[in-house]
Amino acid sequence: MLHASDPVDWAPRRILIAGVSGVGKTTLARRIAQRLGIPHTEIDSLYHGAGWTPRPEFLRDVEEFSSAAAWVTEWQYRAARTLLAERADTLVWLDLPLRVSHWRVIRRTVRRARTQEELWHGNRQPGLWHALTNRDGIIRWAIATGRTYRAAVPLAEAEHPHLHVVRLRSQREADEWMSRL
Repeated sequence: MLHASDPVDWAPRRILIAGVSGVGKTTLARRIAQRLGIPHTEIDSLYHGAGWTPRPEFLRDVEEFSSAAAWVTEWQYRAARTLLAERADTLVWLDLPLRVSHWRVIRRTVRRARTQEELWHGNRQPGLWHALTNRDGIIRWAIATGRTYRAAVPLAEAEHPHLHVVRLRSQREADEWMSRL
């Protein structure tokens, strides 16, 4: 496993961003896409249909974009993880402290609920109360799954030895790694 200070001595072209909800996966994916001039596909937009229902064409869409020569996306949704890991050359693990990711997901949830920002296919953030009390609420989800990647990323690294796995433990490390791309 590589760290922020390790040299980037390969040319990342198919990049996954792993991490818990609220850690900044999509933000980092957009930054990488802009810096490298490659497309970013927000995987949530492929998964969530109207009314927050899973889109039946999700896996087909993942198969399609991940067959391209270059892309960056978030490493989410168990059904797509293996395919994405097989096709990626780089997996960036945003392993920020849980207090940081929890604060970010709360802040994002409040902002989205307040502004009624449209997310994907007409969906909007249900609100802070839903996020805290509903079993599918994003804040409860973030807390419940906060340690998921501690097992998932090392397993992916073992199962996909071609992957360059980079572990970033702070925003400063993420910025440092980005500066060397």
